[in-house]
Amino acid sequence: MSAEPILKVENVTRRFGGLVANSGVNVEVRQGEILGLIGPNGAGKSTLFNLIAGAFPPSEGKFIFEGKDITNLSAPRRCQLGIARTFQVPKSFDTMTVIENVIVGGFVRHPGAAAARRAALEVLDFAALSHRANSPASELTPPEKRRLEVARALATQPRLLLLDEVMTGLTPSEARLGVDLVKRVRDQGVTVVMVEHVMEIVMPLVDRAVVLDLGRVLAEGTPAEVVRDPRVITAYLGERHRAA
Repeated sequence: MSAEPILKVENVTRRFGGLVANSGVNVEVRQGEILGLIGPNGAGKSTLFNLIAGAFPPSEGKFIFEGKDITNLSAPRRCQLGIARTFQVPKSFDTMTVIENVIVGGFVRHPGAAAARRAALEVLDFAALSHRANSPASELTPPEKRRLEVARALATQPRLLLLDEVMTGLTPSEARLGVDLVKRVRDQGVTVVMVEHVMEIVMPLVDRAVVLDLGRVLAEGTPAEVVRDPRVITAYLGERHRAA
């Protein structure tokens, strides 16, 4: 894994009226790693995630992706450059089949329908959804819909994949399959940033973790370093637990 950052978040602040959702955030995402973005509810994780994806601009600061300033680029343009995302609430096209959903992502790299379809079939096989290729997306189970989100994002052939709570609501066995999928994505050379609430799932999976609290970076490091940080324990469990 290279130490060269694929993404730099530099002094990023985002305000919504009088609310400061992120304040002076500095994060480097290293090429080839799985980075966990964690924190208690209201910490600013989703806002930072959406800022990286280009859903809206920062109030201050900038984003550097593979050496290029992308701060003012739209979400579609960022996708073309190699940043793909999933959504916390799956956004499948339910009147379309599973493969048609993935072909939509494939069109980012393959303007021809035949090439986009071939790419989609490869991605569905990778995501263990090929047996559902011709099913309407509306018929998928919740864990299958989450895998479809990942498959559609992978069809864009990203360099950086942003995963928004892809493990939420999964049973332990479903979560194990999700963890395996994320590891295989990284093994394909794709850098991963994932937002998760469930530390029991994300901490054994990630190479590093960045902890946000009240819109600021509270701590960052390896999972072992982060879980022992008294500030992190206080943020998640309260001052009484830290003292104990």
